[in-house]
Amino acid sequence: MLERPASGNRAVLVQLDFGDTLIADRLAELELLASSAGAQAVALVQGRRQAPDAALFVGKGKAEEIAAAARANAADIVIFNHELAPGQQRNLERLLERRVVDRNALILDIFALRAKSHEGKLQVELAQLEHLATRLVRGWTHLERQKGGIGLRGPGEKQLETDRRLLGNRVKMLKERLRQLEKQRKVRRRARERQEIPVVSLVGYTNAGKSTLFNALTKAGAYAADQLFATLDTTSRRVYLREAERSLILSDTVGFIRDLPHAVVAAFHATLEETANADLLLHVVDASSPEREAQIAVVDRVLDEIGAGQVPRIVVWNKIDATAGEPAVERDACGNIHRVLLSARTGAGLDALRDALAGQMFPVLSANPVTPPQSDSSEST
Repeated sequence: MLERPASGNRAVLVQLDFGDTLIADRLAELELLASSAGAQAVALVQGRRQAPDAALFVGKGKAEEIAAAARANAADIVIFNHELAPGQQRNLERLLERRVVDRNALILDIFALRAKSHEGKLQVELAQLEHLATRLVRGWTHLERQKGGIGLRGPGEKQLETDRRLLGNRVKMLKERLRQLEKQRKVRRRARERQEIPVVSLVGYTNAGKSTLFNALTKAGAYAADQLFATLDTTSRRVYLREAERSLILSDTVGFIRDLPHAVVAAFHATLEETANADLLLHVVDASSPEREAQIAVVDRVLDEIGAGQVPRIVVWNKIDATAGEPAVERDACGNIHRVLLSARTGAGLDALRDALAGQMFPVLSANPVTPPQSDSSEST
């Protein structure tokens, strides 16, 4: 597995500009990613290139600058905010004489920190193994020792081939376990469908405030923090809507991010499939972010990738308390709800969102509301 940086590890951050207009936002995101993984950023190295260098990604001169920064700041890790080819990573580690981590490995490492459930841990391990498979040189023989390696290796089989075979066996086992868990999830989904309970899924860019909104609507007390990927494991709760005197299931899951590693999308396919099967998506947007439009585009691309592009959705502009905005419900030319402005932290606009949910999911009932029963407690599903 990827060796996670210990808290306080000193890191040199590297960001190249290939003509990206959002370079400032990418730098801010890199710093937050590094701190979320437990690294302490001690230096930042930037540069401009037309295209990545085939051998070192950054070129020989820039690599020497990174090495000098690492020595001057006693750094023990170099983090690239880019995807490195296996050969580039190996060449950089030899030249810099330090561990090199690219963006994909960094995100996967944060996932490993956040995963709490059994399924979440399996998904993260699978994503890490599939990412590392292309970088395998040695280091997987511990699996052989765990299985009692005597007699396991074939005649004349090279060590690297043994490691790859053992890695392949582990990946196969993880996929089988996840298939079994997916079957269990489908059974629960069919049970909800028989009860005609609609499912609403929260989606959005990481750190947009999905978990804070989830807690505000359900009183669930799910973990929420001002950090990337604070939520990884899917959490679902039943929410009672007074306006329609009906309940729905609200689900909170992992946030999206630009350049989300393909290994993550593949490993979390079963979990993300829940989003594609939802009746409605609440796309939570950080209204205070200057890059909110770019983040919306990232989420839309990921939703298309996982087959959720056609699911009806309501855009929720969260954190209006940070923009001095006012809660509101905006409708399109046809009168359909397009966007709800609110603050999950202060509660401003939550009633409007509940009205919007009732009108979207139970239009006939919400048009003729009746006095609901006294009990209004959220319950786990």
